[in-house]
Amino acid sequence: MAYTAADVKKLREKTGAGMMDCKKALDESDGDFAAAEDALRVKGLAAAAKKSSRTAAEGLVGVAVEGTKGVAVEVNSETDFVAKNDQFQDFVRSTTQVALGAANDDVEALKQAAYPAGGTVGDALTNNVATIGENQQLRRMKTVSVSDGVVVPYMHNAAAPNLGKIGVLVALESEGDKAKLEDLGKQIAMHIAAAFPMALTADDLDPELIERERKVAAEKAAESGKPAEVQAKMVDGAVNKFAKENALLSQVFVMDNKTPIAQVVEQAGKDVGAKVVLKDYVRFQLGEGIEKEESDFAAEVAAAVGG
Repeated sequence: MAYTAADVKKLREKTGAGMMDCKKALDESDGDFAAAEDALRVKGLAAAAKKSSRTAAEGLVGVAVEGTKGVAVEVNSETDFVAKNDQFQDFVRSTTQVALGAANDDVEALKQAAYPAGGTVGDALTNNVATIGENQQLRRMKTVSVSDGVVVPYMHNAAAPNLGKIGVLVALESEGDKAKLEDLGKQIAMHIAAAFPMALTADDLDPELIERERKVAAEKAAESGKPAEVQAKMVDGAVNKFAKENALLSQVFVMDNKTPIAQVVEQAGKDVGAKVVLKDYVRFQLGEGIEKEESDFAAEVAAAVGG
């Protein structure tokens, strides 16, 4: 019995299994759609879509650099155990490499990109969910690049080369000595991992975040009972302090606890032999911003035994 590409697509949409798995199932069932669907269910591949509602806040961050371009990718799983799984690590590593060739930071477009082992990145992800047995999500990606200079990767507490829980990229634009720029980038990357800047400059900070800080500062100032003009200065001072402490270029370098990052970069120009510009950076910390579901392990075990 023959089958078409439309049949493969239909089987994939109905079961949630990967494209290559659907094609193989139809091959083995001589094109019998119902038999192919049953085969996928027997193998557990059709269950992948059902796992997509479970919270995924663990996993891995991957970083990769090629020439003057770098990318960071976060892939989430439900438990930390999966981060140690070779199949999952290979997927994150391969997907990060694929992301290097992306035109923009569109995660949905990345899912449609060709995967090295065949099919698409999305197909490989669906297959992972089915075979590993946990919900997994390709959450985000960010690319940085320079026209001349270096992009330096850093992974804090790496689980494997370029894979871990806090991934950093530093983009330094300069015509100077590349080896010395690499050393500078590594130091700044370590600072970024530790200091958690929210933006490159104060002007880049989220306006809503600044407004929230202003409201908090205003409430505190009002409690002081001081004159209005003094309160206004207190508020401005508090907001400026917040911006200074959370913008990378104005943060104090953790290596010496006194020099602003902007000054560190400027001074480095003398050492590398040309002006250095910290053009951009990425700091991905695994699971940041994801609300984890609280689970009652004893209750889950009791339910499993009872069911």
